[in-house]
Amino acid sequence: MDIRELKYFIAIADCGSITKAAEQLFVTQPNLSRQIQKLERETGKKLIERGSRQIVLTEAGRLLYKRACEISELFEKAQEELLSDGDNVSGTVTIGGGESYAVGLIAKAARAVITRYPSVKFDFFSGDTDAVCEKLDKGLVDFGVLIEPSTPEKYNSLRLPLTDIWGILARKDSSLAAKNNISARDLKGLPLIFSAHSFKKNPITDRFGASLSELNVVATYNLLYNASLMVEQGMGYAVGIDRIINVSGDSKLKFLPFDPPLETHLDVAWKKKGELSRAAKVFLSSLRTVLTE
Repeated sequence: MDIRELKYFIAIADCGSITKAAEQLFVTQPNLSRQIQKLERETGKKLIERGSRQIVLTEAGRLLYKRACEISELFEKAQEELLSDGDNVSGTVTIGGGESYAVGLIAKAARAVITRYPSVKFDFFSGDTDAVCEKLDKGLVDFGVLIEPSTPEKYNSLRLPLTDIWGILARKDSSLAAKNNISARDLKGLPLIFSAHSFKKNPITDRFGASLSELNVVATYNLLYNASLMVEQGMGYAVGIDRIINVSGDSKLKFLPFDPPLETHLDVAWKKKGELSRAAKVFLSSLRTVLTE
Protein backbone atom coordinates (compact mmCIF):
# COMPACT_ATOMS: atom_id res chain seq x y z
CA MET A 1 0.00 0.00 0.00
CA ASP A 2 1.13 3.57 -0.64
CA ILE A 3 0.29 6.99 0.79
CA ARG A 4 -2.26 7.70 -1.94
CA GLU A 5 -4.23 4.56 -1.13
CA LEU A 6 -4.19 5.44 2.56
CA LYS A 7 -5.43 8.97 1.84
CA TYR A 8 -8.23 7.48 -0.25
CA PHE A 9 -9.19 5.20 2.63
CA ILE A 10 -9.17 8.13 5.10
CA ALA A 11 -11.47 10.11 2.80
CA ILE A 12 -13.93 7.21 2.54
CA ALA A 13 -13.99 6.77 6.31
CA ASP A 14 -14.44 10.50 6.91
CA CYS A 15 -17.19 10.87 4.30
CA GLY A 16 -18.95 7.63 5.22
CA SER A 17 -19.59 7.06 1.53
CA ILE A 18 -17.50 6.00 -1.46
CA THR A 19 -19.60 8.27 -3.70
CA LYS A 20 -18.99 11.36 -1.55
CA ALA A 21 -15.32 10.53 -1.15
CA ALA A 22 -14.94 10.15 -4.94
CA GLU A 23 -16.46 13.61 -5.42
CA GLN A 24 -14.13 15.10 -2.82
CA LEU A 25 -11.05 13.45 -4.31
CA PHE A 26 -12.06 14.12 -7.95
CA VAL A 27 -11.77 10.47 -8.91
CA THR A 28 -14.36 8.06 -10.26
CA GLN A 29 -16.36 5.87 -7.90
CA PRO A 30 -15.29 2.60 -9.64
CA ASN A 31 -11.64 3.61 -9.30
CA LEU A 32 -12.08 4.29 -5.58
CA SER A 33 -13.88 0.98 -5.08
CA ARG A 34 -10.97 -0.82 -6.77
CA GLN A 35 -8.52 0.90 -4.43
CA ILE A 36 -10.45 -0.35 -1.41
CA GLN A 37 -10.57 -3.88 -2.82
CA LYS A 38 -6.80 -3.68 -3.39
CA LEU A 39 -6.26 -2.60 0.23
CA GLU A 40 -8.41 -5.48 1.46
CA ARG A 41 -6.40 -7.96 -0.62
CA GLU A 42 -3.11 -6.52 0.68
CA THR A 43 -4.19 -6.61 4.33
CA GLY A 44 -6.15 -9.85 4.06
CA LYS A 45 -8.93 -8.16 6.05
CA LYS A 46 -12.38 -6.82 5.28
CA LEU A 47 -12.14 -3.09 5.97
CA ILE A 48 -15.64 -1.75 5.34
CA GLU A 49 -19.23 -2.88 5.55
CA ARG A 50 -21.59 -1.32 3.03
CA GLY A 51 -24.86 -0.26 4.70
CA SER A 52 -28.03 1.04 3.13
CA ARG A 53 -26.99 4.68 3.61
CA GLN A 54 -23.30 4.72 4.46
CA ILE A 55 -20.28 2.52 4.87
CA VAL A 56 -19.16 1.36 8.32
CA LEU A 57 -15.58 0.47 9.22
CA THR A 58 -14.90 -3.02 10.50
CA GLU A 59 -12.62 -3.54 13.49
CA ALA A 60 -9.68 -3.97 11.09
CA GLY A 61 -10.84 -0.89 9.20
CA ARG A 62 -10.87 1.22 12.37
CA LEU A 63 -7.32 0.11 13.17
CA LEU A 64 -6.14 0.90 9.64
CA TYR A 65 -7.89 4.28 9.77
CA LYS A 66 -6.05 5.24 12.96
CA ARG A 67 -2.67 4.19 11.57
CA ALA A 68 -3.38 5.76 8.17
CA CYS A 69 -4.11 9.11 9.84
CA GLU A 70 -0.84 8.90 11.76
CA ILE A 71 1.13 8.01 8.61
CA SER A 72 -0.54 10.82 6.67
CA GLU A 73 0.34 13.34 9.39
CA LEU A 74 3.97 12.21 9.41
CA PHE A 75 4.14 12.35 5.62
CA GLU A 76 2.82 15.92 5.56
CA LYS A 77 5.24 16.95 8.31
CA ALA A 78 8.14 15.50 6.31
CA GLN A 79 7.05 17.42 3.22
CA GLU A 80 6.92 20.67 5.19
CA GLU A 81 10.32 20.08 6.76
CA LEU A 82 11.97 19.36 3.40
CA LEU A 83 10.71 22.70 2.08
CA SER A 84 12.49 24.52 4.90
CA ASP A 85 15.98 25.42 3.66
CA GLY A 86 18.44 28.27 3.94
CA ASP A 87 16.88 31.31 5.59
CA ASN A 88 13.39 30.21 4.60
CA VAL A 89 12.34 28.45 7.81
CA SER A 90 8.86 27.04 7.36
CA GLY A 91 6.66 24.18 8.48
CA THR A 92 4.39 23.43 11.41
CA VAL A 93 5.53 23.02 15.01
CA THR A 94 3.16 20.69 16.86
CA ILE A 95 2.78 20.91 20.63
CA GLY A 96 0.59 18.75 22.86
CA GLY A 97 -0.44 19.40 26.44
CA GLY A 98 -3.15 19.93 28.98
CA GLU A 99 -4.66 23.07 30.44
CA SER A 100 -2.30 25.37 32.35
CA TYR A 101 -1.67 29.09 32.57
CA ALA A 102 2.03 28.22 32.13
CA VAL A 103 1.22 27.60 28.44
CA GLY A 104 1.36 31.40 28.16
CA LEU A 105 5.17 31.11 28.18
CA ILE A 106 4.99 28.73 25.23
CA ALA A 107 2.69 31.11 23.39
CA LYS A 108 5.16 33.94 24.01
CA ALA A 109 7.97 31.89 22.47
CA ALA A 110 5.74 30.91 19.54
CA ARG A 111 4.82 34.53 18.87
CA ALA A 112 8.52 35.47 18.66
CA VAL A 113 9.05 32.69 16.09
CA ILE A 114 6.20 33.66 13.78
CA THR A 115 7.22 37.32 14.00
CA ARG A 116 10.63 36.43 12.61
CA TYR A 117 9.56 33.51 10.40
CA PRO A 118 6.00 34.12 9.07
CA SER A 119 6.01 30.78 7.22
CA VAL A 120 6.18 28.82 10.48
CA LYS A 121 2.81 27.72 11.85
CA PHE A 122 1.84 26.16 15.18
CA ASP A 123 -0.57 23.33 15.92
CA PHE A 124 -1.60 22.92 19.57
CA PHE A 125 -3.10 19.57 20.57
CA SER A 126 -5.02 19.45 23.87
CA GLY A 127 -4.94 16.17 25.72
CA ASP A 128 -3.94 14.39 28.90
CA THR A 129 -0.47 13.00 29.58
CA ASP A 130 -1.18 9.57 28.09
CA ALA A 131 -2.51 11.01 24.83
CA VAL A 132 0.33 13.53 24.53
CA CYS A 133 3.03 10.92 25.24
CA GLU A 134 1.53 8.56 22.66
CA LYS A 135 1.73 11.25 19.99
CA LEU A 136 5.18 12.32 21.17
CA ASP A 137 6.51 8.75 20.96
CA LYS A 138 5.10 8.32 17.45
CA GLY A 139 6.50 11.63 16.22
CA LEU A 140 3.05 13.15 15.73
CA VAL A 141 3.89 16.10 17.97
CA ASP A 142 7.28 17.80 18.32
CA PHE A 143 6.87 18.78 21.96
CA GLY A 144 4.74 17.68 24.89
CA VAL A 145 3.85 19.79 27.92
CA LEU A 146 3.89 17.21 30.72
CA ILE A 147 3.13 17.30 34.43
CA GLU A 148 6.08 16.17 36.51
CA PRO A 149 7.62 13.71 36.80
CA SER A 150 8.85 13.46 33.21
CA THR A 151 10.56 10.40 31.75
CA PRO A 152 14.24 11.37 31.53
CA GLU A 153 15.29 8.13 29.84
CA LYS A 154 12.96 8.87 26.90
CA TYR A 155 12.76 12.66 26.71
CA ASN A 156 14.84 15.79 26.88
CA SER A 157 13.00 18.50 28.77
CA LEU A 158 12.89 22.10 29.96
CA ARG A 159 11.24 22.99 33.26
CA LEU A 160 8.76 25.87 33.02
CA PRO A 161 9.33 28.31 35.92
CA LEU A 162 5.66 28.39 36.94
CA THR A 163 3.62 26.05 39.10
CA ASP A 164 0.02 24.90 38.87
CA ILE A 165 -1.94 25.20 42.11
CA TRP A 166 -4.57 22.50 42.70
CA GLY A 167 -7.87 22.88 44.48
CA ILE A 168 -11.59 22.91 43.74
CA LEU A 169 -14.08 25.13 41.96
CA ALA A 170 -17.17 25.81 44.08
CA ARG A 171 -20.21 28.00 43.63
CA LYS A 172 -19.96 31.26 45.55
CA ASP A 173 -23.29 30.49 47.20
CA SER A 174 -22.17 27.03 48.40
CA SER A 175 -21.42 26.15 52.02
CA LEU A 176 -17.72 25.76 51.21
CA ALA A 177 -17.34 29.23 49.70
CA ALA A 178 -16.76 30.80 53.12
CA LYS A 179 -13.48 28.86 53.38
CA ASN A 180 -10.12 30.12 52.11
CA ASN A 181 -8.81 26.61 51.36
CA ILE A 182 -9.96 23.00 51.36
CA SER A 183 -8.63 19.76 52.83
CA ALA A 184 -9.11 16.19 51.62
CA ARG A 185 -11.24 15.57 54.70
CA ASP A 186 -13.65 18.37 53.64
CA LEU A 187 -14.40 16.58 50.36
CA LYS A 188 -15.73 13.34 51.80
CA GLY A 189 -19.40 12.93 50.96
CA LEU A 190 -19.46 15.86 48.51
CA PRO A 191 -20.38 15.37 44.83
CA LEU A 192 -17.06 15.76 43.01
CA ILE A 193 -16.15 16.33 39.37
CA PHE A 194 -12.66 14.99 38.60
CA SER A 195 -10.31 15.24 35.67
CA ALA A 196 -10.53 11.84 33.95
CA HIS A 197 -6.73 11.70 33.91
CA SER A 198 -5.97 12.91 37.43
CA PHE A 199 -8.62 10.56 38.81
CA LYS A 200 -6.43 7.66 37.71
CA LYS A 201 -2.91 8.99 38.06
CA ASN A 202 -0.64 11.35 40.03
CA PRO A 203 -0.67 13.90 41.52
CA ILE A 204 -4.28 13.80 42.71
CA THR A 205 -4.33 10.12 43.61
CA ASP A 206 -1.29 10.67 45.83
CA ARG A 207 -3.12 13.38 47.71
CA PHE A 208 -6.19 11.24 48.43
CA GLY A 209 -4.47 7.86 48.64
CA ALA A 210 -6.60 4.86 49.50
CA SER A 211 -9.56 7.09 50.36
CA LEU A 212 -9.98 8.01 46.68
CA SER A 213 -12.41 5.13 46.17
CA GLU A 214 -14.51 6.47 49.03
CA LEU A 215 -15.10 9.83 47.32
CA ASN A 216 -18.40 10.57 45.59
CA VAL A 217 -17.24 11.22 42.01
CA VAL A 218 -20.37 12.13 40.04
CA ALA A 219 -18.65 13.10 36.77
CA THR A 220 -15.27 13.30 35.02
CA TYR A 221 -14.00 15.83 32.49
CA ASN A 222 -11.20 16.49 30.03
CA LEU A 223 -11.53 20.29 29.91
CA LEU A 224 -11.91 22.33 33.08
CA TYR A 225 -14.12 24.82 31.26
CA ASN A 226 -16.74 22.12 30.78
CA ALA A 227 -16.38 21.12 34.42
CA SER A 228 -16.92 24.75 35.47
CA LEU A 229 -20.28 24.74 33.69
CA MET A 230 -21.24 21.61 35.62
CA VAL A 231 -20.33 23.38 38.85
CA GLU A 232 -22.40 26.41 37.86
CA GLN A 233 -25.40 24.12 37.33
CA GLY A 234 -24.98 22.65 40.80
CA MET A 235 -23.72 19.19 39.81
CA GLY A 236 -20.89 19.31 42.33
CA TYR A 237 -17.38 20.63 42.99
CA ALA A 238 -14.69 20.39 40.32
CA VAL A 239 -11.16 19.34 41.28
CA GLY A 240 -8.68 21.18 39.06
CA ILE A 241 -6.01 23.87 38.83
CA ASP A 242 -6.15 27.61 39.46
CA ARG A 243 -6.00 30.40 36.84
CA ILE A 244 -7.77 28.43 34.11
CA ILE A 245 -11.29 29.61 34.92
CA ASN A 246 -11.95 33.29 35.62
CA VAL A 247 -13.51 33.47 39.08
CA SER A 248 -13.35 37.24 39.48
CA GLY A 249 -16.07 39.84 39.12
CA ASP A 250 -19.51 38.50 38.27
CA SER A 251 -18.38 34.87 38.14
CA LYS A 252 -20.58 32.46 40.09
CA LEU A 253 -17.51 30.43 41.08
CA LYS A 254 -14.71 30.54 43.63
CA PHE A 255 -11.42 28.63 43.62
CA LEU A 256 -10.33 27.02 46.91
CA PRO A 257 -6.71 25.75 47.00
CA PHE A 258 -5.87 22.54 48.83
CA ASP A 259 -4.44 22.68 52.35
CA PRO A 260 -1.71 21.55 52.63
CA PRO A 261 -0.86 23.05 49.21
CA LEU A 262 -0.63 20.80 46.16
CA GLU A 263 1.49 22.25 43.38
CA THR A 264 2.86 20.68 40.21
CA HIS A 265 5.50 21.73 37.71
CA LEU A 266 5.34 21.42 33.96
CA ASP A 267 8.10 20.28 31.62
CA VAL A 268 8.32 20.87 27.88
CA ALA A 269 9.60 17.53 26.59
CA TRP A 270 10.83 16.17 23.26
CA LYS A 271 12.16 12.79 22.18
CA LYS A 272 15.81 12.00 22.76
CA LYS A 273 15.83 9.66 19.78
CA GLY A 274 14.61 11.82 16.97
CA GLU A 275 15.64 14.78 14.85
CA LEU A 276 13.75 18.03 15.33
CA SER A 277 12.80 20.00 12.21
CA ARG A 278 14.38 23.41 11.64
CA ALA A 279 11.12 25.07 12.68
CA ALA A 280 11.03 23.04 15.90
CA LYS A 281 14.66 23.91 16.64
CA VAL A 282 13.92 27.60 16.13
CA PHE A 283 10.99 27.33 18.54
CA LEU A 284 13.13 25.53 21.13
CA SER A 285 15.74 28.29 20.91
CA SER A 286 13.00 30.90 21.31
CA LEU A 287 11.58 29.07 24.35
CA ARG A 288 15.01 28.95 25.99
CA THR A 289 15.32 32.71 25.47
CA VAL A 290 11.90 33.32 27.04
CA LEU A 291 12.78 31.16 30.05
CA THR A 292 15.95 33.14 30.74
CA GLU A 293 14.25 36.53 30.58
